[in-house]
Amino acid sequence: VSWARLAGEIGVHGLALPEEYGGGGYTFAELAVALEEAGRVLCPAPLLSTVVLTGHALLGIGDRRACERWLPGIASGAVTATVAGFVQAADVTAERGPDGWVLRGEADFVPDGEGADLLLVVARAPDGERLFACEPAPPHGMHGSTCDRTARRVLDPTRRQALVRFRGTLAEPVGEPGQVFGIVDAVLDAGRVALAAEHVGGSAHALDATLDYVSQRTQFGRAIGSFQAVKHRLADLLVEVEGARSASAYASACLAEWTPELPVAASAAAVACTGAYRLATTEYVQLHGGIGFTWEHPAHLYVRRARADEALFGTADDHRLRLAGLLGLTGTSD
Repeated sequence: VSWARLAGEIGVHGLALPEEYGGGGYTFAELAVALEEAGRVLCPAPLLSTVVLTGHALLGIGDRRACERWLPGIASGAVTATVAGFVQAADVTAERGPDGWVLRGEADFVPDGEGADLLLVVARAPDGERLFACEPAPPHGMHGSTCDRTARRVLDPTRRQALVRFRGTLAEPVGEPGQVFGIVDAVLDAGRVALAAEHVGGSAHALDATLDYVSQRTQFGRAIGSFQAVKHRLADLLVEVEGARSASAYASACLAEWTPELPVAASAAAVACTGAYRLATTEYVQLHGGIGFTWEHPAHLYVRRARADEALFGTADDHRLRLAGLLGLTGTSD
């Protein structure tokens, strides 16, 4: 499904954006349904980076001028955007130049960074860390760019990432100094909840495809799905997938209302959905037998998505530790 079709015919991009900025005025609970289906088919469109990460960053920081400038384009699908310095730490500084603020330094593993029209960058300014917006493409009428972008070779080919180097790139401050830390935490939680929804879709696909295969594949004169050992493995997987679905739905509801329980719900969903996706993709390959190990079969793409996503917003162990801190079971919630 193309980016333009998702925006023009389905309107996914603006579902959770306010109507005043060209969105549908719904909440993340509705967007989560679309994200689940995107995860089911490994949709390579930059929904996570543009709609979830950048959209929530702009809304969360409360800079009306920036929202009016960028959110209508995101809602219509005319603008693709991403964040730098949120998921992975960035070494970027901001200073005032004769033409305004400029950025210098680099940010690595920027999701969908190679082709984004807009970058929201966390940079060190003289008055502390701030959020800046920049357009990597050269201004109209000028040749060359002060922003170099190089695609990274990553495990998951459906989730592109890039190294971005800033060489005096013009940028505009978004929000006020001191806001960035709270915004980064909130945006990362939004990303975790979005990823959980995608993982539910991917896990459900792996389960459905495996059930279909074992119902048709015969051995010793009967379908292999009739063997007790296979039945038990798939029953256990169904329990994991349904548990992950419940955790994802609760986290989506918390994000839709920005409730105080969001950090706990986001990490709980990350643990449940990451575990379910890992198990589902493992069974996807193993219960397909030899064909599941070939490049011609799509199972390996789901395995790669599951493993790569584990490192995107923290591993399951990272979130177990975070949960323990948030619930007062250890001395930290970081």
